[in-house]
Amino acid sequence: MEKILVIDDEPQILLMISARLKANGYVVVTAPSGAQGLKEAKAERPDLIFLDYVMPEMNGAEALSHLKGDPATKGIPVVMFTADVKRVKVAEFQELGATDCIYKPFLPDELITKVRKILGKKT
Repeated sequence: MEKILVIDDEPQILLMISARLKANGYVVVTAPSGAQGLKEAKAERPDLIFLDYVMPEMNGAEALSHLKGDPATKGIPVVMFTADVKRVKVAEFQELGATDCIYKPFLPDELITKVRKILGKKT
């Protein structure tokens, strides 16, 4: 079973995403902050990471930079969550090594389609 790490400071987002991913057969690990997410990524070695951009203390771009700078986690695909639809942010995420970006609010089916596409499963 593939493991997905979800890093977001909003508990309701973590619950919603976790429930949808688990219902589709994925193992889910969650983290409420960028710093905790970095620890979980190293410990759990997930197959995919969803990372929120707007978080206190360490934002998603900073966390992404750490993930991609660490040999232990740099190969893990990362999908950024953002409510900011400006192309500048998307370009910044791609420059830092993000695999993709998903905009909030998103439909649960959109999330699953993205996961299957990245992990190579048929939709």
